Amino acid sequence: MARDDGAARPEAAELIARARALTPRIRARAREAEKQRAVHAETIEEIAEAGLFRVLQPRRWGGYEMDPRVFAAIQIAIAEGDVSAGWVYGVLGVHNFQMALFDDRAAQDVWSEDTAIRIASAFQPNGEARVTEGGYRFDGRWKFSSGCAHAQWLFLGGQLEGEFLTCLVPQSDYRIVDAWHVSGLKATGSQDIVVEDVFVPAHRVHRSSDGFRCDSPGNKVNTGWLYRMPFHQIFIRAITNGCIGGLRAMLAAYQAYAETRVSVISGAPRADPDAQWACGFARATIDELEVLIDRNFAALASYAQSGTVPPFDERLLYKYQCSSVAQRCLEAARQVFECAGGTGIYADHDFGRILADLTAAKQHAAAQHRVTGRSLGARVLGSDVQEWYL
Repeated sequence: MARDDGAARPEAAELIARARALTPRIRARAREAEKQRAVHAETIEEIAEAGLFRVLQPRRWGGYEMDPRVFAAIQIAIAEGDVSAGWVYGVLGVHNFQMALFDDRAAQDVWSEDTAIRIASAFQPNGEARVTEGGYRFDGRWKFSSGCAHAQWLFLGGQLEGEFLTCLVPQSDYRIVDAWHVSGLKATGSQDIVVEDVFVPAHRVHRSSDGFRCDSPGNKVNTGWLYRMPFHQIFIRAITNGCIGGLRAMLAAYQAYAETRVSVISGAPRADPDAQWACGFARATIDELEVLIDRNFAALASYAQSGTVPPFDERLLYKYQCSSVAQRCLEAARQVFECAGGTGIYADHDFGRILADLTAAKQHAAAQHRVTGRSLGARVLGSDVQEWYL
């Protein structure tokens, strides 16, 4: 049975303000989190206590069921403190949206006793699903399970007869392997996951085709317009939007640096034409990307509220714009970083860590803008495109 205690939900502005209040504390822990290769448990608990993981969670299960634009603003604020923390928030938080698409028995398995239970993931289609009575046998090994140390369940990607599946498994059915030794996003703790021949009931499996059609089993009980939005549009944004927070952090770090720094080459940064251009470029990039979040989610919400599935070409355009966020933020951040000169590489500044995190974020499958751009260009030129992850 769903659990809705009927308590008043915070306003969107209040939740965003809570996230912004956490930004300085998250920033203060960022270097230590990087050394530990995991977001601090204290950070995760502060995010949870502020109610921020509940933004996309169904009201039936104690969530706030809010517009994805609220979720995006919160993620950007957290990532401004630490890109890794924003990344983990995006991943753990967006799973409460996908949980609403599963057969409701899956939500009962996860949330019937505690609606604060968190779900991590590893969406590479590395799992092999085999049909058996009542469900599937499932095994495999996955990389990149961000924030898995802070979750009690996992979504794991698998394949069955050419279709991508998301399989939900409890902590007792998987093993975390410490393999996260990387050059960027170190604090995401994106460890490997191993599953060996476990049984997954049919109600704990979500098919990609259902998400594409915006008509999943969970829509029978989670009837709000939010869950008629294409899941993949929400998910890709949850991966890439944190990069905007990273670019904000890079710009803020340079502004603070410029207050006292005098370069032996270019003099005061405030008077350096290259620094002026880089900071202007970064500021304009942030504005453009945030405007696109608002416009695209507003359009998708309008379709969902009218019970209409968004057109293919529009979804493809939005996917390209989602996937290009990381590249655009990295490009702008690199310009600012270069203006910091040799000082920028020192560990007591944030420049290098932010640049490394944005570089790593650009490597994610959701940030491969050239792949999506080719598909978009093919449609513009009149070719057929087979694409389901929209």
